[in-house]
Amino acid sequence: MGGFFGVASQNDCVFDLFYGTDYHSHLGTRRAGMAVYGRGKGFDRAIHNIESSYFRPKFESDMQKMEGNLGIGCISDYESQPLIIRSHLGTFAITTVGRINNHEEIADMLYANGKQHFLEMSGGGINPTELVAALINQQDTIADGIRRAQEVIRGSMTLLVLTPEGIYAARDLLGRTPVEIGRKGDSFCACFESFSFLNLGYEHYRELGPGEVVFMTPNGVETVKPPLTEKKICTFLWIYYGFAASDYEGLNVEQVRYRCGSALAKRDLSRNILPDCVAGVPDSGVAHAIGYSNEARIPYSRPFVKYTPTWPRSFMPTHQTKRNLIAKMKLIPDHELIRGKSLLLIDDSIVRGTQLRETTEYLLSSGAREVHIRPACPPLVFGCKYLNFSRSDSEMELITRRIIQKLEGTAHPDPGVLDRYLDPDSAEYGTMLEEIRRELNFTSLHFHRLDDMIEAVGLDPCSLCTYCWNGKE
Repeated sequence: MGGFFGVASQNDCVFDLFYGTDYHSHLGTRRAGMAVYGRGKGFDRAIHNIESSYFRPKFESDMQKMEGNLGIGCISDYESQPLIIRSHLGTFAITTVGRINNHEEIADMLYANGKQHFLEMSGGGINPTELVAALINQQDTIADGIRRAQEVIRGSMTLLVLTPEGIYAARDLLGRTPVEIGRKGDSFCACFESFSFLNLGYEHYRELGPGEVVFMTPNGVETVKPPLTEKKICTFLWIYYGFAASDYEGLNVEQVRYRCGSALAKRDLSRNILPDCVAGVPDSGVAHAIGYSNEARIPYSRPFVKYTPTWPRSFMPTHQTKRNLIAKMKLIPDHELIRGKSLLLIDDSIVRGTQLRETTEYLLSSGAREVHIRPACPPLVFGCKYLNFSRSDSEMELITRRIIQKLEGTAHPDPGVLDRYLDPDSAEYGTMLEEIRRELNFTSLHFHRLDDMIEAVGLDPCSLCTYCWNGKE
């Protein structure tokens, strides 16, 4: 994934920019940056690698030196950004969140239109943010360029463009990721996470609609391109990677997770499963577990706690084995809450299953009598085509696809066969669950049903992207 924060103020904006960007650190993995524009100094920029550290210590010295009343900052998955671009449109800085699936096609199109070249490389390929900037530069205005980029990019693209006059904010054409606008006095901000501006004194002003483009200055927010009606916002925002205190589409993340946990509990009550206590895998399973506990009237417990002061985020290392080790090292057991207990454990999802299997085996070896697992979303069967929140190189890294291959004898079963594994009421689905349960050594396993999850979110199903669970675009 990735996140951003932008500020347009009558006064110096660097303090707000620094802390607003830092509040998006849960979304980023490798790079971070800030770019500012000041009436006296012009453009200034700082970019750092944050793989082995965090945003604040990396950028504290930069914050002391930078000056400007306009600025954008980002936490990025892979590429270095924001970029500062000089073109016939003038000088501007740009940062993006999204995924471009047709990047080679776009590059070829740009090469064909003229003598285009690219300087920024990410993992040996063209930096996606520079590719977007190149698309913008094909048009006569930045606004027209953003519209053109939205039209030709397949995948998703949400962005901020900083100019000497103000900041363009554009939400993905189908609104897969959010853009929230905050206001305080003579300042406006644009961000991914709505909570990120609260402690800085901003109040919620508005949320951009799908495909909407606005121009933000210290004096106001002007709509440059009105929102579209069709929407496909990522449901995983509420289930996993959105921050608990944020609101998207007017729906609070924490409350949605409570409702998800409650729905899981209601299903379990009909199965007559009554564990001694309920626990959430820190941090993304905790709210779901609280919702389950409240509904089932089963005590919430913390059989292990997460030690965070010195351990980096588990999704930081690029090597999966190291990520698994770090995830394990962060969880400190409390044996008094484990021995002899029947535990029900909720995690946000099961991807490969490696970490959850190791956690379960550790609990059992520490004296737990039973370990029941309840993922807070349905089985992941399709790799996301729209966002970079998963590092899976192939769908076959998903435990569900490996089990389906084992049962069907092929990695690519017919669509009709695959559909049966998506139906929670089918025999094939039940067989898949039992195989996953046995392989991962769970006492019992029941995933959140897709219909229950959509009801817990509370939006029209047609406005939610559920591709990773049902393959429907």
